Parts: sequence; C-alpha cells; structure tokens
Amino acid sequence: APTPATFIPDFRAERVKGIGDIKQIVRQGGGAALILDARARGRFDSTAPEPRPGLPSGHMPGAANLPSSELLNPDLTMKDPATLRRMFEAVGVEAEQPVVTSCGTGVTACALALGLVRAGFPEPAVYDGSWTEWAGRPETPKVTA
Repeated sequence: APTPATFIPDFRAERVKGIGDIKQIVRQGGGAALILDARARGRFDSTAPEPRPGLPSGHMPGAANLPSSELLNPDLTMKDPATLRRMFEAVGVEAEQPVVTSCGTGVTACALALGLVRAGFPEPAVYDGSWTEWAGRPETPKVTA
C-alpha cells in the first residue's frame, strides 16, 4: 500500500488556460502547444454524443486524444512512468512542446496533466473551460462529424 503523505497545493495561474489562450493556439495551428483531450474517443471523434444537452461532440482543430481512463491500471492506480511516456508519445506529445490538457469540463484534464508529469514531461497547463466552454461558443472552430 502507498505510504500516506502530506500534499500542499501550490496554485500557479500560468498553468491554467482560458478560452483566449486556446483560440490563439488553434489559430497558430498547434505550433504553440499541443491540445490533449482526455474525453472518450467517441466524444472526441463525433461517433458518440456529448452528455451535456445541446453540445455537439467533436474536438478543437489540431487536438490529440488520449482518454484519461487509459492511464489507469485495472486496480485504478496510474500506470508506471515508462508506460505513460510511451502512451503520450504515441499521440504526439514531444518532450519540448508545451501541452494544454482539456476534457469535458476541466476535471479529467487534470488526470492527463498528472500523467504527463509522472511520465517526466514538462508541467502542462489545463484548459479549465474545456469542451463545454469551447463547443458552447458559436465563434469557435470545431471538428465534428
């Protein structure tokens, strides 16, 4: 069993991105950062509906997808760092490229962020508005089926 430990959170505003930041990343074609989406593949690729009424499924242009559930072992512990690193590299994460994680509402994006740090990548940022905010705005570009 894991040894209990004390965790003291340290909020860093630069690690939280807003819709303006994401619009800029999308406009730049992803060169500024990789947007990594934690939602299930069906929601990301528009083959399954979003659970929130009125929101289309799909994703931000240039985003990659790694469902947060895939970071876990059957006993719900997070996979080992080497396995996580291979998983992240397989979806396009590169050592020096900034990553912004996203999901439906900003919660499971944090699981991807933790996985990235565990795998030895530089600390990512989290888009806390995530797909709910992005898809709910008529002016934002979306990749949908």
